[in-house]
Formats: sequence, C-alpha cells, structure tokens
Amino acid sequence: MSFLRRRNKEVAPPPPPTPFIEEITAQEYSLKLAFLARSSDGLRLPADPRMKTMLPSVVEPLAEGPVEVLDPVSHELADAAPSIERLPELQQWIAARSTVSPVALHALYVLESTDAVDMTVDSLAVALLQGETDTSGYPDYAAIVGGLASHWDEISGDLIVRAVVGWGGKGQRGDTERTARRLLSSLYQQVRATGHSLGAAAAATRAATGPERGGSVCAHCGFESGTDAFYCPKCGMRKVGREA
Repeated sequence: MSFLRRRNKEVAPPPPPTPFIEEITAQEYSLKLAFLARSSDGLRLPADPRMKTMLPSVVEPLAEGPVEVLDPVSHELADAAPSIERLPELQQWIAARSTVSPVALHALYVLESTDAVDMTVDSLAVALLQGETDTSGYPDYAAIVGGLASHWDEISGDLIVRAVVGWGGKGQRGDTERTARRLLSSLYQQVRATGHSLGAAAAATRAATGPERGGSVCAHCGFESGTDAFYCPKCGMRKVGREA
C-alpha cells in the first residue's frame, strides 16, 4: 500500500548567517554643566563698620531684585563646599545656607564652585543682576548673579571690596559673558563713585583661610586666621594683645 510507505523528507538548508551590526539606532542623553565667574581687583575702603553696611545700597541700582547680605560661615563649617563628590561637606554647606533665598543660594553655588569667593572670610552682598528665574525662584543658565564681596584686611584693618559676577548651568548664551563683563565694571565703578575708596588693594590682600593653616584666634568672633595679624579678616576687630 503506497500510502503507508515512508516518504523521504528533504532536510531544509541552514539559514544564511545574520550579518553583525556594529551600530544600532539608540537614544542619546547627556548633560553638560558649565559655570563661570569673574572677580575684579580689590578696592580699599576705610576701617569703619559703616563701610560694610553701605555695600548693599551700592549693589541696589544694578539689581533686578532684593539685595541679600550673606555673612561668612562659622569656623566649624570651614570645610563646607557645594560639591556633590564630597557628601559630608555638601551636607554641611546645605545646612549652613538653609535659610538663604533661591537666588542667593544659586549665586553661592556658582561663586564658591569657581573659587570666586571664600565664604569662610568673605561677606557677600548679592542679587540677581540680569535674567529670569524659573517657577521655583532659581535663576536660569543665562541669568547673571553677583554683587560685592568684602573682608577686613588682616594688617591694616581696611575693608577690601571686590566686584563678583557668575552665571552658567545647562548651557551658555553667546552674549552672557559680554553682559557679565559690563556688570562687573559697573559694580566696580559704583564702589569708586561712593568717594570712600582709598585706592586699589594688592592681590595678596585677599585672605586665604583654612583650619590647617593654624594661627591666632579672634577673641571677638572666634575666627582662626592663618597669620598673627593685627586685625581679624572676618569681623575687622583688632586682635587682643596686638598693637599696630
């Protein structure tokens, strides 16, 4: 019976090899952050506490919002820094600035990350100088923040004032740096226009601090300076037992 006979089935040939694809279609994601800051040379103002309280009014004509005054952090928080790579220092930095406004917090982040200011000795009168903020109040990448940074000279007791500006974030705009240069110059000229300037300060008068440097401790504010200076760079008071 022919229908019961086994039929020889032909074996199907193997499929052709699949070519190896070196590149495939993929979605690409990236984030580029760039922060920039500029600082002027210092100007000397008389050793008078009224000079420091005057600085916010110098910034106000150029500000697009309120001017906020930020004092130096305490000696215990000298290591605090806005760096995500060092979590303990970042936590200290956040705790030290928990009451600061979004504009001032952004300004601190930019200016401290770029080493334009040293908030262990510098005081900062800061504001939004140009640009817009988002719904939460933080400046966008093209916004420019800045103001006047100041500290008391350790030797003469004079107030050293610098103009500082900063900007940046998730991108940059071509004319931002040009505008920042103009604002920096305007801040510098505003200080000179007060009529209290005693002239330019040497670059060496910018205080360099750090707990590892040692030195005398101010009896008035507890700040530990790096040298046996006559005046405290933080509060401007004469060191106890020191004679100029």
